Amino acid sequence: MDEPGNHHSQQTDARAENQTPHVLTHRRVLNNESTWTQGGKHHTLVSVGGNKGRDSRGWGSKMATLKDQLIHNLLKEEQTPPRIRLQLLGLVLLYLKDLADELALVDVIEHKLKGEMMDLQHGSLFLKTPKIVSSKDYNVTANSKLVIIMAGAHQQKGESRLNLVQRNMNIFKFIIPNIVKYSPKCKLLIVSNPVDILTYVAWKISGFPKNRVIGSGCNLDSAGFRYLMGERLGVHPLSCHGWVLGEHGDSSVPIWSGVNVAGVSLKTLHPDLGTDTDKEQWKEVHKQVVESAYEVIKLKGQTSWAIGLSVADLAESTMNNLRWVHPVSTMIKGLYRIKDDVFLSVPCILGQNGISDIVKVTLTPEEEARLKKSADTLWGIQKSCNFKVF
Repeated sequence: MDEPGNHHSQQTDARAENQTPHVLTHRRVLNNESTWTQGGKHHTLVSVGGNKGRDSRGWGSKMATLKDQLIHNLLKEEQTPPRIRLQLLGLVLLYLKDLADELALVDVIEHKLKGEMMDLQHGSLFLKTPKIVSSKDYNVTANSKLVIIMAGAHQQKGESRLNLVQRNMNIFKFIIPNIVKYSPKCKLLIVSNPVDILTYVAWKISGFPKNRVIGSGCNLDSAGFRYLMGERLGVHPLSCHGWVLGEHGDSSVPIWSGVNVAGVSLKTLHPDLGTDTDKEQWKEVHKQVVESAYEVIKLKGQTSWAIGLSVADLAESTMNNLRWVHPVSTMIKGLYRIKDDVFLSVPCILGQNGISDIVKVTLTPEEEARLKKSADTLWGIQKSCNFKVF
């Protein structure tokens, strides 16, 4: 998970030299399909249940771990190192291939902006993006289909969350009207933190319908959750299914009731999953998701790769009308007993019109209560902000 208030660095000023410019793109219809296969070996997952003590290894027994109950091992495999190892820089841009006919960058630091543009132009052949432009003037973004906003102030040491929200809201008061002026039919993808509140701010300022204002939300949190599940179980993360919903932050809600591998409910196999009484301490998986960005920042000074890949994932769904389901931040009023205008992450179908549908995930009473508590917290902050401009 990316730390609230700091996607890119520990710098506190929105005009900092190392701030990444936000990106605006044009859609091009493509019919290409992407497939992914795991080469070489066939793996089988066996659903376990029913009779106890099926073999001497504890398959289905009370003493077996969750992994033992879920997976029946057929052979011992040696881990073969890859024949070719590549170290890549600019990996995020690989995922933006074929998504746009034109890429426009806007930032307030003109010399850095020009450098970024030139650097990208020299590699544009690999991006298959024929036109890359930049400017401090928002007219360069005219008629964009998707606008990705990463600009914003970062949280200072000891700064209250409310004060950070107010500072970033003031930045949005300048950015959003300019975007609306030149691209009145675009979709907005908000990445700046605190993302849920700033998505609400963007919605209020823009006047756009709620389907066209999207927060990156818990897309990255859920990806990290699935990765850590896979690490524990020895299963590829694409085959591990689970959601982290609610606020992109410390109050996010792991939906343990829906976690599964190949349709096998981990909660059914292991009823204590995600609870304080869980001897396998699966709660640590969610804790790691929440704390991971803080650790990355401590080690390297900033987060960049994971959030960049997550944003590219959302852009691909939107620009190519893939209708994939993502846990992104959207207006949640009317769902799960929430009565206020708050944006939280729930599973949404993303396509050419933005968020077309919300998948109504069944939650346990405890999960629903935690989601409601998260909404109440955000609404309290929103009520305290100065929204006079609206």
